[in-house]
Amino acid sequence: MIILTGGAGFIGSAMVWELNRYGEKNIIIVDDLGSTTTNKWRNLSGLHFADFIQKDLFPDLLESGAFRDISAIIHMGANSSTTETDADHLLVNNYGYSKKLASYCMAHDTRLIYASSAATYGDGSNGYSDNIAEIDRLRPLNMYGYSKQLFDRWADANGILTHAAGLKFFNVYGPNEYHKQDMSSVVFKAYHQICEKGSVELFRSHRPDYRDGEQLRDFVYVRDCTRIMLWLLDNPSATGLFNVGTGTARSFLDLAKATFSALGQEPVINYTPMPETLRDKYQYYTCADMTRLRSAGYHEPFTSLEEGVKEYVQHYLAADNPWLDLAKTNS
Repeated sequence: MIILTGGAGFIGSAMVWELNRYGEKNIIIVDDLGSTTTNKWRNLSGLHFADFIQKDLFPDLLESGAFRDISAIIHMGANSSTTETDADHLLVNNYGYSKKLASYCMAHDTRLIYASSAATYGDGSNGYSDNIAEIDRLRPLNMYGYSKQLFDRWADANGILTHAAGLKFFNVYGPNEYHKQDMSSVVFKAYHQICEKGSVELFRSHRPDYRDGEQLRDFVYVRDCTRIMLWLLDNPSATGLFNVGTGTARSFLDLAKATFSALGQEPVINYTPMPETLRDKYQYYTCADMTRLRSAGYHEPFTSLEEGVKEYVQHYLAADNPWLDLAKTNS
C-alpha cells in the first residue's frame, strides 16, 4: 500500500497517474477537495485508487494502526501558497502535520518521500545547493518557504533525512494544476491569455541587470517530477534532500514564446509593472543544482521547455478533457 497525501492536488494526482501507469492501484489518497467550483475533484476522476481519506482525519487513523502493510508514504500535501499570510496555519499545516507523518515513518521503518520547496532558497544569494550542510545558510523570502525550511531542518536534526527523501521542487508546470488559481504556472496563465486576448503579459524587470521578460526560472515539467519520485520509490537508499528541476534556467520570455509556438502563433508580449508587494520578495534567478540526484543514480534526461510546453498545450490545455486520464490515448 502507498499512501499519498495531497493526492488530489497538482503533483500528487500526477503521481497517482504515474503509479497507475505502472500497474499500482493500492493507493490511499489523503487530501481536502475544497469547493466544487475549483474542480479539484476532477484531478482524480480518470485515475484508480483504493480509498480517499480526509486530511484532518488521517493522522489519528495512522497512529491507531488503521492501515496495514504500508510500503511508502508520499507526502505532497501542504498549503503551497507563497502569498499566504496566516503564519500559524502554515506552521500547523506544513510543519506540524509533516512531523507527525515523519515520526510514524521512522517508528515503523516506512519509506517517506516528501515535498520541500525551492522557496527555501530565498533570493538565491546563498546558491541552490541541496547539500544538507548548506541548509542553515538559507533565508526564505516568505512564510511558505520558511515552513518548508523548518521541517527540513527538523528532519535533519532528528535523523529523518538518513531514511527519507525531501524534494525541493522548482517551477513545476503541467496538467492537473487547474485548481491552483493564482498559484498556477505561467504556462497555464499564458495559454489562457493568448486564447482570450491574443497576447501575454509578463512582469517588467525592476533591476538594471535584467531586461524585461528575462527573469530566469528552472521550469520543470510535472512528468519529470513523477518519474523522479517513482525512481525514489524503487531506490530507497537514495536519502536526504534533492532538488527537482532541470538544472537549466530559462527566461519567462522563452516560456511565452514556447506557448505561442505550441499554438502556431507569432508572439505578442506586453510588460506590466510588478506589484509593489512582490518586488522585495521576487526571485530574478533560480536554477536547480542537480548534482546530488545525478550522483545518487538518477540518469534520465529532462524534458526541454519547448517539448514540455508543446505537450502540455496541445495534448491537455487545448483538449476537451485536459486532465490526466488513464483512458487518454496520449497518456
